[in-house]
Amino acid sequence: MELAPRNCPVPLLLLLLGLSTEWYLRKEKVSQLGSCYVSKGAVISQPPEDSKEVWGYVTVRKDAHMFWWLYYATSSHKNFSELPLIMWLQGGPGGSSTGFGNFEEIGPLDRNLQPRNTTWLQSASLLFVDNPVGAGFSYVNKTDAYARDLATVVSDMIFLLKSFFDFHKEFERIPFYIFSESYGGKMAAGIALELYKAVQQKTIQCNFAGVALGDAWISPIDSVLSWGPYLYSVSLLDDQGLAEVSNVAEEVLDALSKELYQEATRLWEKAEMVIEQNTDGVNFYNILTKSSSVSRVVSNLEFTQKHLVHLFQRHVRQLQQDPLSQLMNGPIRKKLRIIPEDCIWGGQAPIVFLNMEGDFMKPVISIVDELLEAGVSVTVYNGQLDLIVDTMGRNRSEGSEEAVSWMELAPCSGEGSDIDVAGGGPFSVTCIHL
Repeated sequence: MELAPRNCPVPLLLLLLGLSTEWYLRKEKVSQLGSCYVSKGAVISQPPEDSKEVWGYVTVRKDAHMFWWLYYATSSHKNFSELPLIMWLQGGPGGSSTGFGNFEEIGPLDRNLQPRNTTWLQSASLLFVDNPVGAGFSYVNKTDAYARDLATVVSDMIFLLKSFFDFHKEFERIPFYIFSESYGGKMAAGIALELYKAVQQKTIQCNFAGVALGDAWISPIDSVLSWGPYLYSVSLLDDQGLAEVSNVAEEVLDALSKELYQEATRLWEKAEMVIEQNTDGVNFYNILTKSSSVSRVVSNLEFTQKHLVHLFQRHVRQLQQDPLSQLMNGPIRKKLRIIPEDCIWGGQAPIVFLNMEGDFMKPVISIVDELLEAGVSVTVYNGQLDLIVDTMGRNRSEGSEEAVSWMELAPCSGEGSDIDVAGGGPFSVTCIHL
């Protein structure tokens, strides 16, 4: 058996936007409890006075170890038990929630370890999980332990959540939400459905309150088919460019209709290359900017298909740029004290991405539909300037045959200069303007 290399180079959303906090690092004493490392006194009704965070590993399968990091809410007005718990899932697949989501987006400190003005921590406790196994500080011991499909990703997370709520009884009755971004939204949909079933069957004790899918890769083909018209509508493509992008998008559609998922992934990358060539390198995450040059990745991906290298560079490498990598593999690693010596933060991410190749282009619209039928609260939110999962593509997926019931659940619309919201029931849609 080949050993795995570890050192290859809502409405709740509206409440959380714009909040600020003051927070500082504290040292933690850590002990081992079974396969899970937790801070002393973790299973309590309140966290210790000098401990506002805990972290640990859960062995979700043989040779597969998943890392999590929990911050207790630090509101000056309410106890953490009066506020919800949010789990944040990063995209990629292979992006690190404990790294990028935490220090670059919503955690208490920024990449320079300075207090963030707009942390979500004043409104909720935050649980960051590095998934699939191999992302961030999560790791596998053998190559056959990597997840290759959504079903494995989901079962791993359900195992972790059961372990988490078994240890952290203080969160059993607190509203628990899953928030996500990009490919994390696809994983979140699958995880949410299985968590709902587990709660109904009483195999997991938690108060699951809903899921938020941010710029979520839930219907890849609808996103790909919308890229040309969207860029054309904002004058980033001319007539010839539109025709070229649309032609490749049709090739992707044809591959998917034949269930040739790996071929569809290759063609997806081809579509992105055509877009870059015709737009002088538009940024797939902010169409008002150009993509920055990314240093070449030295990893096992260098010896496989080039299209996967390009996709990894665009959609995962930008989540672990050198300054963040230096932080996570330096001061943060030293702080945590439980990371195996040969486990490098982000070191297995390229292989995580490679192993999920056959899953990239599969839709999860039917899963979202099941969530809505079960009465689970679902919020879909999009950034106005995002391209990879643009709002036009999201609207296409909501209008598809499979999702025809979605907008019936979101009949009303709200207007605002910064945020537009549709829906007030179990399904709501939010567009965030910059």
